[in-house]
This record gives sequence, C-alpha cells and structure tokens, in this order.
Amino acid sequence: MVDNPFYGPETQGDYKLHDLGNLILESGETLRGAKLAYRTFGTPNAEKSNAVLVTTWFSGTGKVMQDVYVGPDHALDPNRYFIVIVDQLGSGVSSSPQNTPPPQAMAKFPKLCIGDDVRAQHRMLTDLFGIERLALVVGGSMGGQQVYEWAVVHPRMVERAAPIAATARISLHQQVFVETLKEAITSDPRWNSGWYASGLVVREGMDRMARIVATLGRSTQFYQEERWRSVVGMSSLDDFINGVMKAYFEPMDPNVLLCEMHKWQRADVSRHAGGDLAAALARVEARTMVMPISHDGFFPPHECEADCRLVPGALFRVIQSPEGHMGLNGFEPGYMEQVDRHLNELLAA
Repeated sequence: MVDNPFYGPETQGDYKLHDLGNLILESGETLRGAKLAYRTFGTPNAEKSNAVLVTTWFSGTGKVMQDVYVGPDHALDPNRYFIVIVDQLGSGVSSSPQNTPPPQAMAKFPKLCIGDDVRAQHRMLTDLFGIERLALVVGGSMGGQQVYEWAVVHPRMVERAAPIAATARISLHQQVFVETLKEAITSDPRWNSGWYASGLVVREGMDRMARIVATLGRSTQFYQEERWRSVVGMSSLDDFINGVMKAYFEPMDPNVLLCEMHKWQRADVSRHAGGDLAAALARVEARTMVMPISHDGFFPPHECEADCRLVPGALFRVIQSPEGHMGLNGFEPGYMEQVDRHLNELLAA
C-alpha cells in the first residue's frame, strides 16, 4: 500500500465508504473487502423515485463531478433530486491498487472491467439506500461507458440515461491510443513493475503520458486558437503543458491510472449479446440522450451518433466545445449551460 494524500479527504473533500465485502469480478477473481466511495446530495422522496446516479471518468473523482455538475443552479439540483456520486473501482478513492492491503496491493490488484463497477454500484444502491429505480444515470467518458452498461444490464431500473462523450463499445483507435498511455508509464525505469514507494518517483513516465493525453484530449482548434491562453489562462504553450497537463496527473498514482486504462480498453456492452452491439443496445428501455462533444478526439460525434441510432428512441445532442474531450472538466465557457439544458430536456421527458 502507498499513502497518497491526493485521494484522501484533504483533497477530495467529504465522502463515505460503503463496504461491499467480497466482490466476485467478471475475470473470476475476488476483490476482497471491496469498498465504494460515494457522496450524496439532496433527499430521497417517499417513493425513492428521484434518485440520480453520477459516475466518474478516467483520472476523475467524485469531487470533480460535485464541483462541476451538481448544484442548485444546475440540472442536477439537490433540491429536486437525491444525487449519488460514486467513484469507480480502481479510481484511487474506492478500492484501488494503492489503498488495498496485500495480497492484492499495488501491481497485484485484480484486473477490473466496467461491468464490475456497475455490479458494485447496483449492490450499494439497493443495499444501502433501497433504491429500485433510477430517475437518471449520467456520466462522461468512462463514466458514460458505465451509463451504457447500466442501461443494458438493468434496463428496467434505469428510467433515463445520459452518456456524455462516450461510446457503448470502445473503438480500435482508442484501444491503440490507450496502449500508448500505458507504455508511457511502464517504460519509466522507476516504474519497477508497479512496486514503487511513491508514485512521484515515476514522474518521467507520468509526464510523457500527460503530454500524450494533451495531444488528443484537446482539439487542434484549442491549440491553433491558443485557447490555453484565453480559456485556461496560461502564459505559453509550455506553461500549459507543465502547469496544467503534467500538474494534473502528477499527484495521482500510476497503478490507479493503469487500472482504469485496462477498463477503458475493454468497455463493450456488446459482450452481453455475443458481440452484437445492435442487439445489446436494443435492450435499453431508458429514455436516452447521447451527448458527444463537438471536437472530441477520443469519442468523435459520429461514433456516438452511430450508437445513438441503435438505442430505441434515443435523442442526440452535440455539446459544442473546442476544448475537445477535456471540455468535460467544465472550463469551456458555455459548456455547462449546454449540459444543463440538455439534461433538463431529458429530465422533463
């Protein structure tokens, strides 16, 4: 185990841990003493029909979702809904490589998939809160992959689904891209096969990974228009790469990121239908709104639209943002106004 304050309350704010006990994974291995980190806002109504589940993305935590997406001035209004934000397994806050005791610590942490997240979340929601129906499941990127998994696996429990900047099945392009991120970390000699005293010693590998994410996570327009200056407030391109991208990843744990990458590369709801994506998405009963980001290099709008056409009655709303995939963090002026408008439309349906 590695003590990393980035994943603790001093950085992540108030959250609770739900003890799941032993969780049998899709791989067949058992994650022992599994724990899910969660935070709630608002109050469940008498029928428990106002519950909203918010999921997290690669490298992101519940704190980001709380700060950017939830509040009385947003569609996810705690005065109207009982909002549960849950950190995915392996994210650093829930059970993860750096906080799990031996014999499943660090490099021996079990391999996870998106299905394991949804199974754990379902158990927590039903056991802890007695929730049998979700008014909405919403999340971006890997969080959106969890939304698709929820809608396919629990079609009668999910009333509305909103995957943002995500596809139901990972593309081959993304599989290759994520492999470069993994290689950036593991090629650092101080990676030591995942057995390091602190993630900070793997700084060269983490910095390489951050630069790679910067190339596809931000759009070409973001760089051409020097939006790192006008939107993010950095003085130069080097200032942006060092002061934003590298600084963002630096406090994180390398094993945590690799754990999430493994899931990212394998997200695919078609496995529930023998590899037939159309058959899998045809199971969705939720009122669904697919929301890609206009300049997203990870999950381009045309790929998201192809999924949308396979979901019965799904709506398609493009979020305009030259920020690209990283627009999810809410820095782009007008981004959250669009997200809130679309979510309000879906919630009113």
